[in-house]
Amino acid sequence: MVRKTEISRRLQKRAELMIPGGVNSPVRAFRSVGGEAPFIVRGKGSRIFDADDNAYIDYIGSWGPLILGHAAPCVIDAITAAAKCGTSFGASTPSEADLAELVLSAFPQIQKVRFVSSGTEATMSAIRLARAYTKRKYIVKFEGCYHGHADALLVKAGSGVATLGIPGSAGVPEEFTQFTLALPFNDTDALDQAFKKFQHQIACVIVEPVVGNMGCVPPARGYLEALRTITQRAKAVLIFDEVMTGFRLAFGGAQELYGVTPDLTTMGKIIGGGLPVGAYGGPSEIMDLVAPLGPVYQAGTLSGNPLAMAAGIATLRHLREHKKEIYPRLDKLSADLVSGVANAAKEAGAVVCFNRVGSMFTWFFAPGPVTDWDSAAKSDTESFGRFHRSMLHSGIYLPPSQFEAAFLGAAHSEEDIQQTVAGAKQAFVLAHA
Repeated sequence: MVRKTEISRRLQKRAELMIPGGVNSPVRAFRSVGGEAPFIVRGKGSRIFDADDNAYIDYIGSWGPLILGHAAPCVIDAITAAAKCGTSFGASTPSEADLAELVLSAFPQIQKVRFVSSGTEATMSAIRLARAYTKRKYIVKFEGCYHGHADALLVKAGSGVATLGIPGSAGVPEEFTQFTLALPFNDTDALDQAFKKFQHQIACVIVEPVVGNMGCVPPARGYLEALRTITQRAKAVLIFDEVMTGFRLAFGGAQELYGVTPDLTTMGKIIGGGLPVGAYGGPSEIMDLVAPLGPVYQAGTLSGNPLAMAAGIATLRHLREHKKEIYPRLDKLSADLVSGVANAAKEAGAVVCFNRVGSMFTWFFAPGPVTDWDSAAKSDTESFGRFHRSMLHSGIYLPPSQFEAAFLGAAHSEEDIQQTVAGAKQAFVLAHA
């Protein structure tokens, strides 16, 4: 397509006068891929439309939440009905328990859940809870895993931090991160050594069971089981950050897919159906430490917001009712898409490998395999940038970063896949012309 950019360019310049970089989340700036970011004005199904009236097949899906597609009728109807009754009360509403019931039905090991307004809130609250439960200070995270922008977690984080080449974040005192141990992902020995060195001092291990924030990186065979064994032996809390994978890889998330049960689970994205939401949950023994029952304080004016609860309920009910059709179809379409683009790269002589788990995937411009942050970081980001710009001009909207996972949703069609593969063939041919 002939992509028009005049209006988006004008909107970007206007935004830059009032908003840092003109964006409210760094990766939206397109700095790592070049070109001009579109300003999106509407979405429908698998497509989004920008201010210049360009249409794109969308593989971001608001960074994961829109598994049912843009403006899914059941979600829009639920939000509209809730909004007619009021947007926020700062008091309990029946919908909070309705969504909690759906979450617990998908994650049987979770006995109680607390809703918050973002994934960052969920992870920092879960870590605070784990420290209170164990009465220990140290936490373990993994290089390239992003768990939100709380101070203690911005250590060798992935996502936008990796995209922009920032080693951590200014404004975070060393005192706030001295109890954070950042270890290589998929390295069981490194975790074992950490627990031996810091015996009886590690409160928790937090992990993306399938990493999505250095690109999609699955766990090695037996890795999650090893995390479970090591943390149980050390009486440390294992936290699965399923903000991205929850309800995406399976109705019960990565823990259903891999058959490994953590102590605490954090969620977000899909459970809000596209509205701001987060959650953390686990057994009553741990969760009852949260105020007002216990001494761990966490609060939020918009926690359990009725619009977010309504969108989440509609999304999860639809997934539960149609999970036997939706998840196998997502897996097949994603496999066709990922292999189709990979074959196009091979035919053109481009150095590209890929990782995929269900409807999460990444094409890495590297020989591979990509199994951790060190191998992901070897990707040719300039080649990825050229690929991204070419795909955008072909009407394909991919994450504007080599280090972010892409997502496919229930609204995508076989025709969308064919168009995307055709766009990739053209991109690789142009790159090697």
